[in-house]
Amino acid sequence: MTTAKRDTYTPETLLSVAVQVFNERGYDGTSMEHLSKAAGISKSSIYHHVSGKEELLRRAVSRALDGLFGILDEEHARGGRASDRLEYVVRRMVEVLIAELPYVTLLLRVRGNTDTERWALERRRDFDHRVAELLKAAAADGDIRGDVEVRLATRLVFGMINSIAEWYRPDGRGMNEREVADAVTQLVFGGLRRAS
Repeated sequence: MTTAKRDTYTPETLLSVAVQVFNERGYDGTSMEHLSKAAGISKSSIYHHVSGKEELLRRAVSRALDGLFGILDEEHARGGRASDRLEYVVRRMVEVLIAELPYVTLLLRVRGNTDTERWALERRRDFDHRVAELLKAAAADGDIRGDVEVRLATRLVFGMINSIAEWYRPDGRGMNEREVADAVTQLVFGGLRRAS
């Protein structure tokens, strides 16, 4: 891990460093000492801007959650047939996951050990529920297969998307964001859409 220079320190770079350390060491395994060393600043400098590591965690998971919930407010997620909205949401989930990879990775790793983690898990469940409702509506419209139980289908879709956080690396040598979103969308909807 590279150490940030003091003269480039900002609250945003501190957050970025904290997310990197949380993802490497685990939130519970990270101390303020670890964060100060990684950021190249004193612990008192960190406390000047945040109350502690839990505030950094809340800011980080909020960024991921705000990105995901923002999808549901986008025009293509709000209007039209449920199956088209669902396909749009699935594609955008992949795009947001890749665009905010370290933040979403951290969100996917929270376990509910702190108030912030429990809050994040509750918000994640709310998001998952809203996407599941779209899937139910698409099934009720007859646009997707009725022989796959909706809760199972929802879990499988989220499992596929969330697994991207474990293997995708934006190094310029592999698939890009659009190719991954295309592949996920084709696999999900190739399997879910009712044959015409």
